[in-house]
Amino acid sequence: MDIGADKVGEVVLLAREMTEEFVGAEEQFDGLLEAMDVDELADLVALLWIGRGDFEPEEWDEARRTAMEEATTPTASYLKGSDHLADHLEAGLDAMGVSPADAEDSALEG
Repeated sequence: MDIGADKVGEVVLLAREMTEEFVGAEEQFDGLLEAMDVDELADLVALLWIGRGDFEPEEWDEARRTAMEEATTPTASYLKGSDHLADHLEAGLDAMGVSPADAEDSALEG
């Protein structure tokens, strides 16, 4: 993965805050994604898809490639339109052997 687990943890935390309608969470989410490069954005989408069960962890390269090829809308908009975003990203991290709790803790510390 090109994206650091702490960044994914931060996306998860902000996704949860958006669900709870915390003031400013959506703007922070958008700003965080705007600062990411195309590889990191593709990783987020691939993690979402793996966590959702669209791809298996062994299909990581295919999921990333598909994310890059099928990107027709801004990634932030696509992710915000995905139901259960935080849950799926956590499941994706877990499937890839990364502790979601550690990723979120790292985001909080950073």
